[in-house]
Amino acid sequence: MAKIKVGKTVSSLGEYLHEQRVAAKLSLRQLAEQTGVSNPYLSQIERGLRRPSAEVLQQLAKALRISAEQLYVQAGILSPDDGQVRSVELAILGDPVLSERQKQSLLDVYQSFRAVAENALPVQALKSEPVTDVIDLDTTKQGD
Repeated sequence: MAKIKVGKTVSSLGEYLHEQRVAAKLSLRQLAEQTGVSNPYLSQIERGLRRPSAEVLQQLAKALRISAEQLYVQAGILSPDDGQVRSVELAILGDPVLSERQKQSLLDVYQSFRAVAENALPVQALKSEPVTDVIDLDTTKQGD
């Protein structure tokens, strides 16, 4: 039977989690007990067959004593480059009121808005100082 992988990012996440678990000298059962996540599910995550939610990643980070932010980057939930973007993404992921689906929807919308905005900026603005020109978008003004 062929092994079906969810995606490269998830597979590398599974490998990363496996390495962290081994470094922490924990068995899958011990990690399952500490996180409240089932042993079979953890095994599937490590083998790249399942994509864990942000909540499961938080539980894993806590049990493995590693940064949840790093796990989010490994899982492809957070962008690894921009600290400002990451803080917005972390705020969304850390909101205890939102469901996983709502969090993912917000992240998708935010990232699509950023992509559009970045493509609209001149190349010079992306490489140097922040754009300081103000564009008046007030459509209520009457023409002069």
